[in-house]
Amino acid sequence: MKKLSACLLVLLSAFLETGSFAQSSGYHLGKTFHIASPGGWDYPAVNKSSGRLYLSHGTQVNILNKNTGDSVGIIPNTQGIHGVAFIPELNKGYTSNGRTNNVTVFNLKTNEVLGQVATGKNPDWIMYDPFSKKIITSNHSGGDISLIDPATDQVVATIAIGGTKLETIVSNNAGKLYINLEDKNQVAEVDVVQNKLLNLWSLEGAEGPTGLAIDTKTKRLFSTCDKQLVVLNAENGKIVAKVPIGDGCDGVAFDPATKLIFTSNGEGTVTVVKENSADDYKVLENIPTKRGARTIALDEKTHKLYLPTADYEPLPADAPKNTRPKMIPGSFQVLVLEK
Repeated sequence: MKKLSACLLVLLSAFLETGSFAQSSGYHLGKTFHIASPGGWDYPAVNKSSGRLYLSHGTQVNILNKNTGDSVGIIPNTQGIHGVAFIPELNKGYTSNGRTNNVTVFNLKTNEVLGQVATGKNPDWIMYDPFSKKIITSNHSGGDISLIDPATDQVVATIAIGGTKLETIVSNNAGKLYINLEDKNQVAEVDVVQNKLLNLWSLEGAEGPTGLAIDTKTKRLFSTCDKQLVVLNAENGKIVAKVPIGDGCDGVAFDPATKLIFTSNGEGTVTVVKENSADDYKVLENIPTKRGARTIALDEKTHKLYLPTADYEPLPADAPKNTRPKMIPGSFQVLVLEK
């Protein structure tokens, strides 16, 4: 028995050293919600207070029950919509409408449209910052951000950032915002107390930053670039890690409860990265999804992930390089990743 136990210990040690017992996040593709209406999409969003899933979809918002996928309403006439933000305590929702350079305000309970707010050019990412109590849009091709006071639904500040491709914004909930500049390969630091740009931090060789998330406890930013996740110190902009991810990423989600980072890669995978400590990160796995599933939303209550995509027509054999395949009409869908 002693010899057998010794042999088992040696084998176990060998397995651990070679990584044969690789870690896994436990996530897999569960349900798929099918939405028949036409049009493209961008960022999904989960309203934690109502259990509803909001999908930007061409010229409207599709609202679903996040558990069943059943339709519970729409917000119409949101031309070129990118994203949705919520202020549950005011019973208000906001959409960023890129084609009409404005934000639609709506009632979270009835979905009634309450009005529109003019912003900068092509508002893209939209969020509510609980510190400043403002709705904030990154004006993708305008090179600035708009701060909207939800008490009056008026723009109260416009802060110039630079660049012509502003992407995701996150807040440290203590007076600072951080923004990806896709065309400049930088992350901007903004002070929302003084309403001014503080710093532009280089991503040092990483290109095309789009998705951005933050761990407010470790003060780390997670910026998704071309095939890599760049981790920055949010206090000084120093890069502390670069982690390989899949291609075509346009979104990232961070789960503070599990310390997992999820990147939605348009090639058809989700890369799962574990934050072991403030400066230690490890890829756990690449979960197969579907081509085009490039944006993502996390439900922090259930830890489920939602990724919109569609089915595509095959490309002709002689199609030029970088040709995008055509979406099959009526094939819009949402993939649900769960444990």
